[in-house]
Order: sequence, then structure tokens, then C-alpha cells
Amino acid sequence: MKADNTPSNKSPVIIYTDGACKGNPGPGGWAAILRHDRSTKVLRGGASDTTNNRMELRAAIEALRALERACVVHLHTDSEYLRRGITEWLPRWRQNGWRTAGRKRVKNQDLWLALLEAQEPHDVHWHWVKGHAGDPGNMRADRLARSAMNDIGRKAMPDHEPLGEQLSLPGTSP
Repeated sequence: MKADNTPSNKSPVIIYTDGACKGNPGPGGWAAILRHDRSTKVLRGGASDTTNNRMELRAAIEALRALERACVVHLHTDSEYLRRGITEWLPRWRQNGWRTAGRKRVKNQDLWLALLEAQEPHDVHWHWVKGHAGDPGNMRADRLARSAMNDIGRKAMPDHEPLGEQLSLPGTSP
């Protein structure tokens, strides 16, 4: 449980996240590397039937949920969908009733809401890094996500949008 909503004045937590999917949809995996001072923690998970975007979101959500107190966080991702979604698009989606500028339903609303909740107590700075371009943190997160896809994802439960969101049923989304 988080103690309060005041980010610590200590050194920031550095997080690298990545998602992987074989096929889209298909089996997927996600990974997060959390670094604080000299400590490093690795998180991994997966789903048997999912999308790459869901795995990218899941990695960020689980990394932020793993923090035990409010922190300054520098989260690095190679997913423009994740970074631009949380920093640019999300306010308009919410204002438009979870519709895109083209009036289409926003995909993965359940995970966007979970990400908003997970980042709430923290001061998160979102950084995009070019994937497969030699950044050591990104390269390690990529390897871990691909191994999670193979080790965990193939055996895990599926990870789909809730049925009401898939079908855009009236009254099923805020």
C-alpha cells in the first residue's frame, strides 16, 4: 500500500518496459526493469492470446504498481502508442467519451484506465527510446519480454479487452 501521494526527494526510479507478441493477436509477453540506486528488480508476465499494444501497456502498469511509495519515475518505452497515448491522446479520449478523433472506440480502455490509476501517486516522466537501436535498458527489456512470451505467454490466460468494450455495447464503458 502506498504511504502518500508525495513523490520522494530521493533519486528517481528508472524503468524500462517492453511488450512482445507472436502474431497480433497471439501469445504475448511483457517485461519491466526497475532500477533505484543500486537495486534492480525485473518483472515479467504474459498472455496466451493478446496484442502487442496490450503487452506494452501491461508492462508499464505492472512496473508502476510494483512501486511501494510515491516516486519520481523516468519510464522508458519504445512504444509510441504507450508514450503518446498517456501524454497526448488520453485527455482528448476521455473528453470525447473514450472515442478517437475519428469517433472510433478507443481500444484497450480497460488498460488505459488501469495505467492512469497506477501512475496517479507518482511523478512520471515518459521517455521514448528507439527500439532495437542499442539502448542497453531497452535491449534487455526486449529480450525479457520475448522470453516471457515464450515461457509464460504460451501457457497463460488470454488477455483481451472486456467483452463489452470489444462489442461497444451501450452502457458498458464510461
